[in-house]
Amino acid sequence: MQAWQKSEQIADLSEFKPAWWLKNCHLQTILAKYLAPRQPLFYRPELFNLPDGDELMLSWGEKSPQNSKALVVILHGLEGNIHSHYVRGMLASLQQQGFAVVLMHFRGCHGEANKLPRAYHSGDTADFAFVLQQLGERYPGLPLAGVGFSLGGNVLMKYLGETAEHCPLKAAAAVSAPLQLSASADRINQGFSKFYQRYLLKRLKGTMQRKLKRHHNFPLPVTYTDIQRLGTIRDFDQQLTAPLHGFLDAEDYYQKASAKPYLRHIKRPTLLIHAKDDPFLAADVIPTAAELSPHSRLLVSEYGGHVGFVCGGLPWKPVYWLDQVVPAFLQQHLL
Repeated sequence: MQAWQKSEQIADLSEFKPAWWLKNCHLQTILAKYLAPRQPLFYRPELFNLPDGDELMLSWGEKSPQNSKALVVILHGLEGNIHSHYVRGMLASLQQQGFAVVLMHFRGCHGEANKLPRAYHSGDTADFAFVLQQLGERYPGLPLAGVGFSLGGNVLMKYLGETAEHCPLKAAAAVSAPLQLSASADRINQGFSKFYQRYLLKRLKGTMQRKLKRHHNFPLPVTYTDIQRLGTIRDFDQQLTAPLHGFLDAEDYYQKASAKPYLRHIKRPTLLIHAKDDPFLAADVIPTAAELSPHSRLLVSEYGGHVGFVCGGLPWKPVYWLDQVVPAFLQQHLL
């Protein structure tokens, strides 16, 4: 694949234009979820065993990989799953464009507690690497691609940088990825963004409490009461994410798990999408041209919120820009 020239990496900001009735970043972020169509989406679940004895869930789309020209693996955001609006929209759109698709749930995100004390985190690429290895063995010769949203985008970009020229993916796209985790943990604890923090923290606490209930003999570093008292995402990472996954503390986790330092090592055609008004993420997540690989293209818009990017239509029938631009990018490099 021929790399883009540096001058082509920073796209014209006019490439995404918000719907005239949805310019506010919070409306983009919130209403993108609640306005998404509720049409049924077929998927086949597969409980996937991991080398350490744990498991995760794969959700397969309707189109069979054997009858497709490429398979796209989707990674969801923090506490996301098959019911997340952005996942369902992307699954449907990619299948309409002829791709086979599968969603990889991170450990414990398919509705049941995973088997081990550990969970998942923003820099955990090992499970993704193993899933890709197994998919490559199942479907030899079938081109693979990845799409990651938010936390899943950080995992995807870190993996691409870690594997560089040995990456089994032919192309990838990341949307609203928190490429600089420490600054983003501070950002979501400011102003109205605390609303999102409360929502995510409630879901994180629920996941951990399900684990305590199912595995009451696990040597977890906190009690049920301790979990209830956690007030911020950084607190959660300090008390749970870091000790459960071998980090010294939250800051050590943020430094080692952030994907931004890995971007320059990417060797596959890659699309990164960010909005300047993202209420989840600090401005530091947006990479400079010097921090990017020549194989990457960066699209930055003034508006869009966090995994919003509603570009048109009407409130009862919105048009989602991501469902257009991501499949088009993958088609360019896979089909």
